[in-house]
Amino acid sequence: MNRRRHAAAVLAAALVLTGAAGCSGKAKPAEGDKPAAGGVKAGAGVSDKTIKLGALTDMTGVYASLGKSVTQAQQLWVEQTNAAGGICGRTIELTVRDHGYDPQKALAAYTELEPSVLGFAQFIGSPFVSAVKQRIDGQDKGLVIPQAWSASLLGSPYIRTVGATYDIETINAVGYLLDQKRIASGDKIGHVYFEGDYGENALTGSKAIAAEAGLTVVEQKIKPTDNDMTAQVAALKQAGVKAVVISAGPRQAASLVGVAAAGGWNVPIVGNNSAFSPQLLATPAGAALQKDYYVASSALPIGSTEAGPAALAAAYKAEYPDSGLDNGVVAGFTAGTLFGEVLKKACADKDLTREGIRAALLSLKSYDNGFGITHDFSDPKAPSTRQSVIMKPDATVPGGMKVVKEAAAAPAATKFTPAS
Repeated sequence: MNRRRHAAAVLAAALVLTGAAGCSGKAKPAEGDKPAAGGVKAGAGVSDKTIKLGALTDMTGVYASLGKSVTQAQQLWVEQTNAAGGICGRTIELTVRDHGYDPQKALAAYTELEPSVLGFAQFIGSPFVSAVKQRIDGQDKGLVIPQAWSASLLGSPYIRTVGATYDIETINAVGYLLDQKRIASGDKIGHVYFEGDYGENALTGSKAIAAEAGLTVVEQKIKPTDNDMTAQVAALKQAGVKAVVISAGPRQAASLVGVAAAGGWNVPIVGNNSAFSPQLLATPAGAALQKDYYVASSALPIGSTEAGPAALAAAYKAEYPDSGLDNGVVAGFTAGTLFGEVLKKACADKDLTREGIRAALLSLKSYDNGFGITHDFSDPKAPSTRQSVIMKPDATVPGGMKVVKEAAAAPAATKFTPAS
């Protein structure tokens, strides 16, 4: 059993052992739902003065850098929202718990906060979210916006990702190489991917566009603890691949690109949104990353001069002058602003219960968050978009990424159906 699936299994088992999932799969009664200030029905986490949200993050584990950026961006959103008068006459409170990417800590943090919050603006770790998915859908029914994009999270009316799933994102990344005539029918492409939800969902995407475009995929599965990609580069070079997809972390991406460059192997490499960090540009792999490496994402980079990213970058640097800019800032802030939009709609509908939040989100069919892509949340079985922005590392840009192709969906992505 691979590491991520093991984590999910441990968490699922713990749910049973601790009784956290309840005595049955039946939904809990709406015992907390009540009339509140302004004639607005209120439920868990909502009082006449406050709306409480939770954030389950990783500040000390394998995604610590991402967790810090996401969390600080969401705290910035809370401060801005409250300074503007709050929402529905109430201030927003964000309670943060660091699980350190540990399944037991993730369970404990979720179980602790769930009864007292309206929902979660952050939940890092798709294995952990997947492990509590049945509980969320069956009895808790609180909105969760995870910082994970696995297709396994689709289908829930309460767990809603912001952006394309990893499979679609990968189709768009490979589609970019096809458009640029860097690869063509008959070529082989390599795919280096993490075992588990993230990497295997991305692999589904590369196989789908390979079948569409007449490509052959050469697989290289790795573990999150594998940081040296020398063996993978050697194997892919020997196989004669013309391009490589990497669905792993920033360290693995830097090693892959750096090893390839050091060996004189010059092929384009594309990665998913999690496969880059601007800190990499200060490493020996920095020059190679800026040469022929590309990343697909469901939002404009923090260094974009467009109004949304530019305003966020300025506000974030003013609030956290000692913190660097990266796309975790964008992911955290856009999740927060989405939750805020949902709260405003639910307030207008006089229903700040968890069910009211669910209904409000389903009504957002054309939501523009100011970061380059319009999202549709009306169908829980579908990703909010099929478009991706293609970016390239650039040390001269704040956040280290520039756009090389505006938001678009490859033809193969428009007809691909993710399997939840």
